[in-house]
Amino acid sequence: MTDTAISSPNTTETKPQRQGFVPNVISGLATGLFSIPEGMAYAQLAGVNPVYGLYSGIVSTLVASLSTGTVLMMSTLTSAIALATASVLQVSGIQDSQMPQALFTITFLVGTSMFVLGIFRLGSIVNFVSNAVMTGFVAGASLLIILGQEHHLTGYSPVGANQWQKTVNWLQNVSQWDGTTVAVSVAVIIFMVVLKRVRALEKFAPIIVLVVASLVVNFFHIQTELVGSIATIPNSLPMLILPNFSLIPTLALGSVSVALVALAQGAGISTAVPNPDGSKASQSRDFVGEGLGNLAGSFFQSMATGGSLSRTGISVGAGANSRLGGVFAGLWLGLIVLLFGSYAEKVPLAVIGGMLVVVGIELIVARVPSARLVLKTSDWGSIAAMAITFFSALFIPLQFTIFLGALLSLLLYVVASSHKLRVRQAARLDDGGWEMQDAPTELKSHQANILVVQGLDFFAEVPVLEDALPTARGVTGAVVVLIIRDMQHITSTAIRFMERFVEQLQANGSLLILADVNPAVLSALDRSGALEAIGAENVIPATNRILAAEETAWEMAQKWLQQKETADQ
Repeated sequence: MTDTAISSPNTTETKPQRQGFVPNVISGLATGLFSIPEGMAYAQLAGVNPVYGLYSGIVSTLVASLSTGTVLMMSTLTSAIALATASVLQVSGIQDSQMPQALFTITFLVGTSMFVLGIFRLGSIVNFVSNAVMTGFVAGASLLIILGQEHHLTGYSPVGANQWQKTVNWLQNVSQWDGTTVAVSVAVIIFMVVLKRVRALEKFAPIIVLVVASLVVNFFHIQTELVGSIATIPNSLPMLILPNFSLIPTLALGSVSVALVALAQGAGISTAVPNPDGSKASQSRDFVGEGLGNLAGSFFQSMATGGSLSRTGISVGAGANSRLGGVFAGLWLGLIVLLFGSYAEKVPLAVIGGMLVVVGIELIVARVPSARLVLKTSDWGSIAAMAITFFSALFIPLQFTIFLGALLSLLLYVVASSHKLRVRQAARLDDGGWEMQDAPTELKSHQANILVVQGLDFFAEVPVLEDALPTARGVTGAVVVLIIRDMQHITSTAIRFMERFVEQLQANGSLLILADVNPAVLSALDRSGALEAIGAENVIPATNRILAAEETAWEMAQKWLQQKETADQ
């Protein structure tokens, strides 16, 4: 029930019958069955009717399977999405009278966010959510999953302003715990852990635990709270219900945070599960597909969904080899709900609570290697980001934690980008070759100073460049060649620096030459007027020939120095 690494599907199958309906029908049944305990548990985690968790695996999954770039991706409800959804409902002050339409409105807005990001080819946006931030977020959210099961595990509903106060109250009132409920939940946890250690049963441990535990409780009339006491689950397919569009202003911002969680979770699926035909999956296309799934599902009582690595692993492991795997998963789950949906009311809440505790522990354990990796890098920025995201998940609403995590990731990127700049000296050897050396502290008068500048695409690098360049103070009659082949575009801050630098050199009778200048940078220099200040004849465009611009710059520098020497005599 957790999103853990899975093996890639076998794409070498050649038998015609293995490429048809049969393997996808079988995998669809397996995935549909697996969706029952997960769907109910995650809906309960969000504090809504478990039936909406079941419905989330029907229309949304089917539509997304037909439209994502990653052919075998399964888009469905996950624990993180459920927690984020619960946070949005709580922070937005949604009342019971506004449910369940408010829930479907979130799904609609999540789908809209995903679709828009995909259409504008912004799939790379999830790359700005760092591993450190996701590790902290998932670990914090997973701990909340465990702590949030206090009532289901013991039958006692703790009170408190936040989860930590509730936990303290829960521990202080052990005498009010219901012994029968505790026994059922502990038995479920042990049973599920044991089954997960049996390789042949590992993947289907949740459905086995759900069925067996429910049968035992109902057969022996064990007195514990059932799903039917809090929700009605009919034998029917999801009916068409419109979202409440008047709630869009209230739920819009929070829904974006849910979309970010869903997209970040699903980002690694295309790598873990490559397309059977070998084609490269587009992350933006995945966004579009997941968005369409949510948009369609929002009209058929679905919670927000996103790519699930664990559910994809179940599907692929059971034999899915095309989009039909996801299609049949949705169809099978719909059929099961239609025929046997009401039996879900017989599921004990203690069973769901116990299963969610195991899920939370698995999610935390799965993140331990990532946490260790972050710590081993000794990158204090990443370590701080991981810690801040973890603790914020515990103490502030998750929807704000998500935005905080994204902001921290962006900050880490900006800081890292501002330290990419390097200035080296290209020294001309006696044999005519070139050798890269550390840049000197001072420019040399009456000589050609060839400097290679790398990483000047970001405006914050300009002050770093000014400090890294050899000083021109007191230097006369020198030629400074800046090789900027690495620069793909030039910022206005960098242009202003170029203007100041050339003015300083010219004031001391020196020359600035820009070499290996790509067309975009050259055009920007021209439009800004900086090209006129530098001199168009002193700018050497980049070519496909290696070192051609450098050789030209060297020859220009030597010629200028000779002319300068002659003029000074």
